[in-house]
Amino acid sequence: MIDLTDTDAVPLSAAALAPYARFSLYNSPYPAHDAGCAIDLYPGTLRDGRTTAAPSPVAGTVRETRTVRAPPKSYAPEHDYLILIDCDGPDACAGLTARILHVDPAVEAGDRVEPGDSLGSLVRAGFFAPWVDNHLHVGFRTPEQNPYRASGSIPIDLTDDVRPRPLAWDGTGTVVATGETYAVLDAPTHPNPGTEFVGVGADGNDTSGVLDGGLPHYDGGGVYSSTRLPSPISLNGDELGSVADDGRSITWNDVVVMANGDPITGLSLFCARDADFGAKLICPDRAFEEGEQVQVRVRRQ
Repeated sequence: MIDLTDTDAVPLSAAALAPYARFSLYNSPYPAHDAGCAIDLYPGTLRDGRTTAAPSPVAGTVRETRTVRAPPKSYAPEHDYLILIDCDGPDACAGLTARILHVDPAVEAGDRVEPGDSLGSLVRAGFFAPWVDNHLHVGFRTPEQNPYRASGSIPIDLTDDVRPRPLAWDGTGTVVATGETYAVLDAPTHPNPGTEFVGVGADGNDTSGVLDGGLPHYDGGGVYSSTRLPSPISLNGDELGSVADDGRSITWNDVVVMANGDPITGLSLFCARDADFGAKLICPDRAFEEGEQVQVRVRRQ
């Protein structure tokens, strides 16, 4: 059982993240993700973002499932689902309560689940922006905490066996997939698909870190690094924002992402281990064609 008097974060290991192709602690507009206090787990790759599989990240006993209200959106129902699991693993999750959203439950109170077991089917909810792929939203509470409030989860950290590798990216790439609100580039390329998590690397000479978050369409983001990075943090010489005292959270500058000279909504930054990894452009107002060459820069407003 984790002793929260000795740590201020729940360290998630490779065992907890094994069922997922991607994850993000910061790529969300909702306060529950502030300071990395929740994690979004994506079973599907960038080419299979609408998968409905919902594997459990934890072992334990289902305490409760319930229907909850969600913000009204034209592309989603006005409800979501909450699953509470009293955890006994893996690792530091033991003794905590997992709070899981965006899954229409096929489990009920008293059911036993193991990591990777199906919890039900992923659903799209009004908490999502239209470009967000299906995922599980996961937070952790101590037994003394209220498990129903949207905010209040314990910060989440990553153990060394899942620390993502930063990939250098010069801002260029070829469009290899598109949707109504996004385009995916073929760069940066995952060097070892399936074996490790990677992400777009921030600038750094002797050190670098993986960037996470919606730049700049969500208020802030994060960076994962084995060493504390200097602030401000940048990408290809373009300053992105300031790193907070926790050494990880970023407040974005007043910037705009440019693609081939045109402003777009932003960049979706996350960690992934699938072969389809590449920069994801959020562009509901700008259409790109597969095969199109793109140059991305970040400019001050």
